[in-house]
Amino acid sequence: MARRSDVRPRGRPSIPVAATSGRRASTPVIGRVAKGEDPFFRRLVSSMRNGVIAIRRNGSLALINDEAYRIFALPPQAADLGRPFGDVLRERPDLTRVLSGAFDLTTLPNRAELRLRDLDRVIGYTLSQVRDEQGRVIGAVMFFKDLTQVEQREERERLRDRLASLGEMAAGIAHELKNPLAGIEVMAGLLRRQVPDSPDAQSMLADIISEAKLANAIVGEMLDFVRPIRLQVERTDLVEVLNQAVTLAESQAMRGDVLVELDLGKDLPSIDGDQYQLCQVFTNLLINGFEALDGRGRITIKAAAVELEHDPAFATDSRQPTPAIVVDVTDDGPGVPAQLRDRIFDPFFTTKPKGSGLGLPIVRKIVDAHDGRIDLAVAPGGGARFRVTLPVSSGGAWFK
Repeated sequence: MARRSDVRPRGRPSIPVAATSGRRASTPVIGRVAKGEDPFFRRLVSSMRNGVIAIRRNGSLALINDEAYRIFALPPQAADLGRPFGDVLRERPDLTRVLSGAFDLTTLPNRAELRLRDLDRVIGYTLSQVRDEQGRVIGAVMFFKDLTQVEQREERERLRDRLASLGEMAAGIAHELKNPLAGIEVMAGLLRRQVPDSPDAQSMLADIISEAKLANAIVGEMLDFVRPIRLQVERTDLVEVLNQAVTLAESQAMRGDVLVELDLGKDLPSIDGDQYQLCQVFTNLLINGFEALDGRGRITIKAAAVELEHDPAFATDSRQPTPAIVVDVTDDGPGVPAQLRDRIFDPFFTTKPKGSGLGLPIVRKIVDAHDGRIDLAVAPGGGARFRVTLPVSSGGAWFK
């Protein structure tokens, strides 16, 4: 959650940051920043690492800094000040709703969160009312910070805690089940040889063998999931990995008439990674896509080199952007229902009749081991888009 930070230059009025209705702040602070009359305060607000938006009681925008534009992905416009804030922020209706209620609330939120699903971002914010010398409310200020990386770190910590206890239990169960399942499969095979002339018996025994193999495969996935990831790191060509993944996915799942398009850019740098493990990541994602499309549709794999800016909350200004490669695996299928998107990477959660619920958790575990990140979003056409972001060099702390 974003911390409060009161900036009080000596001899100057302060901008309120606590969400209390009784604190007073004189109007000239915002007025001077909005009109550019005080260069010090204009530079102070523009250089803040937190986003700041201030509105007047009449609904006009009094202040917005560069960080606010960045967080909300809005183009900076010199003419925004003085315009109705609803017009300036019309692309962010959730933000407009929060600001609109600032004058009606008796108790303003001091530590609240706002999830911007279209931007895949979470912000933490506080609201303050601006009062004049007579105590009348003449404006409102929102201070906020992008908490997306903070939330992702917390979720990873919660996942590690869950997996620590779950792993011990699952490993024990898996080892106990493996031998009986192998015995069932062997004995059913021997029994088939004893009744070669009974079609009914042959059919039932074939079903027993098939189910035993499926159960054994699930046990194998459980063991893969609970084992620690041990990477064989080497310089890896992601183009080669993605081409191998397409071939493997076709051998493990019914592709049907699904069209697979690869847009792998030009001159993608090699990365520090485990080629086998990364191939498993994209193979699993492609298999999911084939199953979701049920033999008809399109899967697009797009890779591009990017540079990731560091969050100021976790890095100093001296740190350079991190080179990375972003790979999008997008299908035009039915997509993932909104109520299931937060659970899609949970162990043993599945919507498939015979699924183990471990495919995507294993994918995430491998990506995490590479200091990377995987995100699920709605594709432009309504399908699913899995975005895998991998740093070019190992040992970075970007996603940790």
